[in-house]
Amino acid sequence: MSELLDKVRYLMRARHYSSSTERTYIHWIKHYIMFHNVKHPIEMGAAEVSAFLTHLAVEKQVSSSTQNQALHALLFLYKEVLVVNLPWLNDIVRAKEREHVPVVLTKEEVRAVLDNLEGVNWLAANLLYGSGLRLMEALRLRVKDIDFGYKQITVREGKGGKDRYTILPDAIVEPLKMHLEKVKVIHERDRHAGLGRVKMPDALSKKYPQASSEWKWQFVFPSHNISHDPRSSHVGRHHLSESGIQKAVKQAMQKVGVEKHASCHTFRHSFATHLLQNGYDIRTVQELLGHKEISTTMIYTHAIKRGGLAVKSPMDV
Repeated sequence: MSELLDKVRYLMRARHYSSSTERTYIHWIKHYIMFHNVKHPIEMGAAEVSAFLTHLAVEKQVSSSTQNQALHALLFLYKEVLVVNLPWLNDIVRAKEREHVPVVLTKEEVRAVLDNLEGVNWLAANLLYGSGLRLMEALRLRVKDIDFGYKQITVREGKGGKDRYTILPDAIVEPLKMHLEKVKVIHERDRHAGLGRVKMPDALSKKYPQASSEWKWQFVFPSHNISHDPRSSHVGRHHLSESGIQKAVKQAMQKVGVEKHASCHTFRHSFATHLLQNGYDIRTVQELLGHKEISTTMIYTHAIKRGGLAVKSPMDV
């Protein structure tokens, strides 16, 4: 199993999969092999894959999205790692994704939560709501991605590997500039200690060998600690982990009494919904969010329709 998983990791990194996707795929591939008593995947096929997915749905009662996640891991294993022709994949029944209505905070709730955050957590959460960023998009921002002149943010390799532009809110321009001044001091201190090189995306470290120590390439939200990257053996200051901000946002929501099933991602949902409420065109919102299909953005229109479909309750007539 060890040799097989090493090959999975190698091929995923060669194809520039994220570290979180790598961990997820490795988890499901291990689970699949252990479920079938450590039988090598090359000796298994449609029946075993179907049995495993059924086990997840029936016995483990996982969601449809989790079951599909496991299926994608197995597809990668067979197609990319084992290079096996899979004509039987067409016969495997995939779980149908449920169409969930996104949780959205009111403007008052957003303001109350933000008012109960401070420091880096406050600044990051403001970008999630004010710019519609996903949490990891915010944490992976580099200094060069912030354009104060045009008041815009460039999101590099967002979901689906696409770049996009989004807005930089006026309200956080000055706090963000002050934050970057502090980050620059940390970067200069790291450089003097011989640790001022940041991990570069893809193969840019070879194309621009000196760029990793330049200020513009540094993370906007650097980690508090120097770390070692197991993938590249790079030693330096990575960006903050998502767990700290997630925890702070959760505590702030509990403190102000938000009873909705909300998280950091709820700020992005609220960003889209509030823009539509303010009269912005749905195509503009689609572009800011980076959605490939307009149908994905359409789900936010539910929140701007009073009483379901602008129907008044008989109690209110």
